[in-house]
Amino acid sequence: MDPTDLVNQAIQGDRDAFIRLIREIENSLYNTAKSMLRKEEDVADAIQETILKAYKSMHTLREPQYFKTWMFRILINECNTMLSRRSLSTSYAEVPAKQEVSSPYDEVDMREAVDRLEESKRIVIVLHYFEDLTLRQVADTLNISESAVKMRLSRARQELYQKFKNFREVKLHVKPI
Repeated sequence: MDPTDLVNQAIQGDRDAFIRLIREIENSLYNTAKSMLRKEEDVADAIQETILKAYKSMHTLREPQYFKTWMFRILINECNTMLSRRSLSTSYAEVPAKQEVSSPYDEVDMREAVDRLEESKRIVIVLHYFEDLTLRQVADTLNISESAVKMRLSRARQELYQKFKNFREVKLHVKPI
């Protein structure tokens, strides 16, 4: 079945069609929320709220082909709301992404490196490369211009390149015992 037909059925109130649509993108929603919120319980809450809000306002979706973009916009808004509610004593930037790499021999994982980026860079990388949204869809989802998306992607790629380049140089200059 054409995904647009499924969206149209969901818009007309077909609950099963809505559930099928959500199942198709649930991993993408999870990965995006996880990259923003990091805490499993917050991720679950954000996804639950996103699905509930989407279900209640499904009839407002004007262009069925943008369902996925629409869902990501709702999710990102929900994640941002949750982040703003977090305690003032712990800013988002101070929350460690994962345990620090303890030695140059540790594996460097691309997802972990992306998770360590500043949020504005991280979210464009996640949406564009991990979730396969077009530049236009990323721009629409984040309510920014396509040129801003391109700039953030460029800066994020440069930062990732430098991290991996530095890691590789350290590994090449350290002789095994």
